[in-house]
Amino acid sequence: MASQALDIQHTNELPSKQTGTNVINTFDALALAIQQGATPEALTSIMALHERLQAVAARKAFDAAIAAAKSEMPIIMKTRTVDFTGKTGVRTNYNFEDLASIADAVTPVLSKHGLSYRYRTSQENGLVSVTCIIAHEDGYSEETTLSAGSDTSGNKNSIQAIGSTVTYLQRYTIKAALGLAVADDDDGHAHGQSAEDAATISKEQQMAVLRLIEDTGTDIERFCKYMNIDAVPDIKVSEFQRAITMLEKKKGQVNG
Repeated sequence: MASQALDIQHTNELPSKQTGTNVINTFDALALAIQQGATPEALTSIMALHERLQAVAARKAFDAAIAAAKSEMPIIMKTRTVDFTGKTGVRTNYNFEDLASIADAVTPVLSKHGLSYRYRTSQENGLVSVTCIIAHEDGYSEETTLSAGSDTSGNKNSIQAIGSTVTYLQRYTIKAALGLAVADDDDGHAHGQSAEDAATISKEQQMAVLRLIEDTGTDIERFCKYMNIDAVPDIKVSEFQRAITMLEKKKGQVNG
C-alpha cells in the first residue's frame, strides 16, 4: 500500500442490556429504599452500584464468549492472489485472504456464542480509519482501529484507492481483534514446523507491536515486508522478540 500511518485504539462500551434477576433485585432495593425515606443521593448510589455490577457481569460474559469462540475458529486460508506491475514498473505479487472468506469463517462461530462484529469508517487528514467492533449480546463490546493512507497501487483511481484501503483495514482489524490465524492454501506448506514456529502471536503481543509501530512512525507495510508477513497478526511466536527488539531500537533512535 501507499504511505501509511497507524492509529490503534481500544475502547470499551458499557452494556445497556439488563438481565431479569438484576432488574428485580435493583427494583426491590429501590422500592425498599424509597419506603425507608432514602435520599435522592442514596437512590443514585443504588443505581450506580447496579450499573457497575452489570458492567462486570457483561465483561465476564464477553471474555468467556471470546475464549470459547477462539477455540473453535478455523485457520483462514489465503486463496486470493494479487499480481500486477505498478506505475514504476515494479511487480507486486502475493497471496491473501479476502474479506468474504473471513466472514464465512468467523460469523457462524461468533453467532453461536452471542457475538457479532461490525465496522465503522472515517477519513481525516488524508488517512482512512476503520474500526472493527466486536460486541456481545449482553451489551459489552471492544473496538480495534487501524488507519492507513489510500492504496494507490495498481493504477487505481481515487475512489478505488479509498475502497481498497477500507477493505484492507477491515481484514486486518478483524484479524487483530479476534487473533485470527491465516495460512497459504498450499497443500501443507507448513508441514514439519514445530508448534512454536507455526503458532502466531497473541492479541496482547499484537497490540504491543502495533503500539511500537505507532510510537516510532514505522510504515506498517515496510515492517510487514521486513518480517516477511502480510499483517502483524501473522507474526510467529518465534519471531516476536526479533520484531520487538527492532522496534525498540528504532524507538530509542527516534527519542534520542
